[in-house]
Amino acid sequence: MLLLSIQCNIRSRVYALSYGTVQHGSRSRITTSSLPFIRKNIASSRINSSLASTTTDPTTDSSPATPPISEEIEWTTERVRSTFCEFFQQSPRSHTFQPSSACAPLNDPTLLFTNAGMNQFKPIFLGQVDPASPMANLKRAVNSQKCIRAGGKHNDLEDVGRDTYHHTFFEMLGTWSFGDYFKEEAIMWAFELLTKVYGIDETRLYATYFGGDERLGLEADLEARDYWLKFLPTERILPCDSTDNFWEMGDTGPCGPCSELHYDRIGNRDASHLVNMDDPDVIEIWNIVFIQFNRDSPTKLSTLPAKHIDTGMGLERLVSLLQDKPSNYDIDAFTPILNAIEVHSKVGPYGGLVLEDDTTLRDTAYRAISDHARTLCFSIADGAVPNNEGRGYVLRRILRRATRYGQQILKADPGFFATLVPVVIDTYGKAYPELIQKQDEILEIIESEEKAFSSMLDRGIKFFTELQTELTTSNSKVVSGQKAFFLYDTMGFPVDLTGLMAEEAGLTLDTQGFEDEMEAAKERSREARRVAKAAGSGDVALILIAEQTAALAQDMKVPLTDDSSKYALDVETPAVVQAIFGKDGFVEEGRAVGEGEYVGLVLDHSSFYAEAGGQDTDVGTIVMVNDEEEIVGTFVVTDVQVYGGYLLHSGRMSEGTITVGSNVKCRVDYERRREVAPNHTMTHVLNAALRDVLGDGIDQRGSYVNAEKLRFDFAYKKAMSLKQLRKTEELVMESIKRGDAVSKRVLPLEEAQKLEGVRAVFGEIYPDPVRVISVGGDTSIEFCGGTHVDNTAEAQAFAILEETSVAKGIRRISALTGKAAMGAIAEGNRFEVDITNIEEKSTNSDKEYLMTLDKVAGGLRKELDLGIMPAPLKAGLRNRIEALQKKGIDANKAALQGRIDNCLNVVRDNIKLALEEDKKIVVMNVDIGADGKASQKVVNAVKKAAPDMAFMGLSEEEPGSGGKILCFTLVPESLMADGNDLKANEWLNAALDVCGGRGGGKPGNAQGQAKECSDLEAVITAANEYATSKIC
Repeated sequence: MLLLSIQCNIRSRVYALSYGTVQHGSRSRITTSSLPFIRKNIASSRINSSLASTTTDPTTDSSPATPPISEEIEWTTERVRSTFCEFFQQSPRSHTFQPSSACAPLNDPTLLFTNAGMNQFKPIFLGQVDPASPMANLKRAVNSQKCIRAGGKHNDLEDVGRDTYHHTFFEMLGTWSFGDYFKEEAIMWAFELLTKVYGIDETRLYATYFGGDERLGLEADLEARDYWLKFLPTERILPCDSTDNFWEMGDTGPCGPCSELHYDRIGNRDASHLVNMDDPDVIEIWNIVFIQFNRDSPTKLSTLPAKHIDTGMGLERLVSLLQDKPSNYDIDAFTPILNAIEVHSKVGPYGGLVLEDDTTLRDTAYRAISDHARTLCFSIADGAVPNNEGRGYVLRRILRRATRYGQQILKADPGFFATLVPVVIDTYGKAYPELIQKQDEILEIIESEEKAFSSMLDRGIKFFTELQTELTTSNSKVVSGQKAFFLYDTMGFPVDLTGLMAEEAGLTLDTQGFEDEMEAAKERSREARRVAKAAGSGDVALILIAEQTAALAQDMKVPLTDDSSKYALDVETPAVVQAIFGKDGFVEEGRAVGEGEYVGLVLDHSSFYAEAGGQDTDVGTIVMVNDEEEIVGTFVVTDVQVYGGYLLHSGRMSEGTITVGSNVKCRVDYERRREVAPNHTMTHVLNAALRDVLGDGIDQRGSYVNAEKLRFDFAYKKAMSLKQLRKTEELVMESIKRGDAVSKRVLPLEEAQKLEGVRAVFGEIYPDPVRVISVGGDTSIEFCGGTHVDNTAEAQAFAILEETSVAKGIRRISALTGKAAMGAIAEGNRFEVDITNIEEKSTNSDKEYLMTLDKVAGGLRKELDLGIMPAPLKAGLRNRIEALQKKGIDANKAALQGRIDNCLNVVRDNIKLALEEDKKIVVMNVDIGADGKASQKVVNAVKKAAPDMAFMGLSEEEPGSGGKILCFTLVPESLMADGNDLKANEWLNAALDVCGGRGGGKPGNAQGQAKECSDLEAVITAANEYATSKIC
């Protein structure tokens, strides 16, 4: 009894603490990373070796694992996260808590996902932050950022599940200093938090610093090393090269040396040689980046005017350390998710095995599914949805990867994955309330996606299994690109999922072959904002980053552009050229830019509207004037962007020259502006109308307005009905007819946010103070910096062109205003008159006219589809055209039936006469309108009347037209034997050969056609001659 008690105690403690016991045959071993934990926790329960050797090894028992012992966790994930943020918010550190940005950055198309805490602060690092933005005054910040690393440059998807520390979704604890404190404070506070607050053993900590780079002419960061010497001995402060200790945002941009803290899980040893060696027991926990340079080129760095701090520490990894767990997947945040997966697993509970030890892939599946459940829940809550493009396609791949792991490896039933949603939300909802708010939407989307893929999964797995057998038989190890493409195109298997299955089966995937099959790989651009708008000239986009904005402000002493006149109309704003920027940098003062050169101008004043808030940029000209106000040059503006408060007017000199200091006048194309403004105002009115029609649950998910049309994206789960579209359009038109006043005012952000009924765009960051646009008092109130009309009547008219899906749960309306809308409405009205006239005529016409309706309506339908008119009206007209078409089809069916009945009588008479004359062959023209179904009735009539007769029927689609003909043949067995050699298929082709037709079938019956036949009698003659030659 004593022995049994000790065994059970050891077994339950090992399971509860996730020690990592793995099995090999009848023996068990303890993984290296688990040894220190087992030694520490069962030292008091040592068993005499001779006694233990006579007992059964409890780890070989095939029964379910003993439930974990209930234990109080000191450092829960929730507490670790809140402690970090509170520590840095407290004085003297005094950081501002900056809430996590969305892990799917809807307002930054250059990123698939937020992959680091610094992403939302990019405008600060790049020197492009709007001076009116709350971030402009931010000096210190702290948060826990929701991150996803899947797709793009940072992609951990393929490693998730294989080991115990990779994730697609994770939280990054981070702190930032923007031109405030630097290395000393960052190092001091990091050490204080880890050792004094979290209580981490400082003897297990190792610090690294940048050891220098001769190629870049950079010396070792001895300053950071010396700060670390205040806390750690020399032997635990290690220099490393730029691969590990020099951080860069991209190929160009802010960068700098970094210092990392590493932790030795085992302790009581010198582990310095294991730092940065991918040893699972010596792990990096915190990275402190000293952003002090700008990368100008691969070999050139320049010093930044302001130095920043950017630190990051993975929450899950820190928690595993504080909870004494060897794996991120063993911490408290993952336990409920893994338990929920176990409910559906038919292959046992999670065991913590990895790599070659996880022979069944059971534990790989558990890890991947638990990780992917978090990723899908957080990303959908932040507005991203699975689809076939960009980040949406990455999410779809992740969901299908999890579904495949569950159904194939864990033998879970279809639909299991969606049941994990409530568990994830219950685990993280307190820290991230958006999960709770979006729970129904998350669940609905995942259920729909899982159901769609589950229907194809079994067929896909069956196909792959058969393929695997086929390859084994042929002694091949390569899954061809053609097969992978079939799985992708027909079964919905992302190619990386096929690659994973191939790897699990010991096969390789012909990736290049797959790409060839795809014809052209889809390019998911992460540089959308950097595409040049240079009027299709092919010029490189001109962009100001931190180096340039700092040079403007500090070296060149250029004031921020005053664009206060951008909302005025018909003004010529005088200005002075402060700087000229080209593809090689700023143009030297005194150098003249001549005709044809493409550059960007920075002015002290501007009336141009820079692209922002979904509104297209103004275009126009900037004219150079002399002291007498005479025009001496013209610069054509094709794009205007704002960087850190500086407006960059990009374009080309069309005549004359320009230099820094030139006096100019801004001439905005105000006619175009007047076409843009109503489109922008009507997006606000449309937003309000959609809420009235569909309910307050809809959220704006983006918009774009230019001079041609407006586009509005919103969250809604299904296509709008015709009634809803019509009502929405009517509400917008009512506002236009009322002539609602449009007011614009600027308020402090805090005050504006308290306005009743105010709407803000999901994921948007607003300046302080903020501009508030109100339409009709309470029709619409939104934060907006765009240009607008003064009265909705200026829009003149409104027409919805289409309502479509752009992603699961996201709809898009495209619409017109002004003259374009009036033209669309007039086009629709004209069409309606035409259709009404046809409807009236069809009511009182004879059968011959009704029989033409099918073609008339078909022509109308094509014309309608090409026409530009309001979508609700177009949909209604399409229904009316379809009704006319049906009327015509019914008339033709009735007429055809009469012709068929007459034809059958004629056929019977001809057969009867042929029998009386002892003929074996009948070839005749049958009036059935080339109808295939009717031909079968003729064949049946012949078989019944004369079973031993060969018959050929020829039918013109339109008698006497010389157009399409149908040919069908019937040959009895008796005419294919005893010296006879008439075969229906050969007979048919011999006859149709006269008019270039072909057909197919069997010796006993065949059918074919010819597109044109101007001489039917010649076909009949050829048919008779051929048949006669084949019969004795």
